[in-house]
Amino acid sequence: MKFDLVFTELADLQMDELEKANDKKAVYKAVRKTLGLMELNLRYPSLNTHKYDAMVGPNKEEVFESYAQNKTPGAYRIFWHYGPSSGKITILDISPHP
Repeated sequence: MKFDLVFTELADLQMDELEKANDKKAVYKAVRKTLGLMELNLRYPSLNTHKYDAMVGPNKEEVFESYAQNKTPGAYRIFWHYGPSSGKITILDISPHP
């Protein structure tokens, strides 16, 4: 199933900051690639998508984590939930692994 991505204000700001930071060009590229894969196939193996129990969505939605990087110190992750409607996922946070 193909998904449309909806960004929270925080996630949108994080993308802008990654895009503008000269020292984060590789991270920005990895995050963009991951977001593209998420639109097409959330089960893509390199995403390592799984439920993330330490966070809940604003309306108590289950939150999931997908990998933008792996085996990298401070590897970036994308935290998201299904919705607000069918065929959409909301990107909550784009940040280094907690």
